[in-house]
Amino acid sequence: MNEGRLSRRALLAGAGGAALAGPVLARKLVDLGLPGGPSLRPLDPQFPGKGEMIVQRIRAPLLETPMAVFDEGLLTPNNRHFVRWHWEMPTRVDAAAHRVTVGGAVERPASLTLDEVVGAGERVEVVAVNQCAGNGRGLSDTRVTGAQWGNGAVACAKWTGVRLRDVLAKAGVAPGAKRVRFAGLDVPLTDGAPQFLKSIPLEIAMRDDVLVAWGMNDEPLPLLNGYPLRIVVPGWFSTYWVKMLSTIEVLTGEDDSFFMAKGYRVPTQPVTPASGEVTMVPITTMPPRAFITSHADGDSVARGRPLTLRGIAFGGDAGLARVDLVGAGADRPCTMGPDAGPYAFRRWEVTLPAVTGDLAGIGVRAANVKGAVQPERLAWNPGGYARNVIERITLRAS
Repeated sequence: MNEGRLSRRALLAGAGGAALAGPVLARKLVDLGLPGGPSLRPLDPQFPGKGEMIVQRIRAPLLETPMAVFDEGLLTPNNRHFVRWHWEMPTRVDAAAHRVTVGGAVERPASLTLDEVVGAGERVEVVAVNQCAGNGRGLSDTRVTGAQWGNGAVACAKWTGVRLRDVLAKAGVAPGAKRVRFAGLDVPLTDGAPQFLKSIPLEIAMRDDVLVAWGMNDEPLPLLNGYPLRIVVPGWFSTYWVKMLSTIEVLTGEDDSFFMAKGYRVPTQPVTPASGEVTMVPITTMPPRAFITSHADGDSVARGRPLTLRGIAFGGDAGLARVDLVGAGADRPCTMGPDAGPYAFRRWEVTLPAVTGDLAGIGVRAANVKGAVQPERLAWNPGGYARNVIERITLRAS
């Protein structure tokens, strides 16, 4: 870690911490091509600290990354990283006054300053994909409730922090502990609404790569992405990556809080919109996914000329094993770029020797080292979670 690029001084961002001003009014629209409802979304305002983003909601902010951004490199720039808040986020954080309380089933409850969190153990860096569990929900063939994301509620960054287990050691985990629960500074918009709480099993919390992070791509976390601290759980959906971390609680039993017991749950068996009541469990790990980023649906390509396609893929909760181009009679393996780690985006590329006609329904299929492979058909569920169907586009020969 380069201390000069991400120092304690940078983390504290001065005595006042970080602040957020209001967004600029939108001037442009983008069509996400959502099959079940309105598809137009504002593309600009620019929220403070963010470039051009697809605006799903202003309060609490839901900002989607335009797909073209993913064609620019392996790491998603901080100013283009998607944003997802459930409740109202503070517009200012005083880093000097911020505390993280560690309680519950611990031997000595603690209230830690940022200095104490940073000093809890060695600095760790991990490159990992951060993806909303509902990414792609708006593309469901049968519309479901929730944020109608396109495929841009995902990003890849280098995260810097300290291991969660080292922060827990400051308080000492008591015998009988089963789960570790997190809360941030966001506040429900209406009276009686549940606080956003998420928890992970103790054995996951103790992993080498599960972090309390303060750095994102060698800079302090942007306020919109959770400054000054957030949880990072590589391979798991970002619902567990709690932002503006303020509370860590060790539990001895199951977590009955709303967003664990009722929200973010998926069926244990295949279902359809007509299915009755089924057993549901919390969503956890990500499946593999791949996208074409060099071209968009409906683009024209030169007939009779070679065509190079490229994009990104990731293995979900395991390293990427392969990426294959599929559809339009062009099936073939893709060449994969450098490996930044098992939880990171990986670039892929493939060249067709000559375009002979339209390429209808062409896509890429990712497989990870555990044997998980993207399916041909969408595994529908009532929450629109964990979409990983092969994403297809059509290119027109001209």
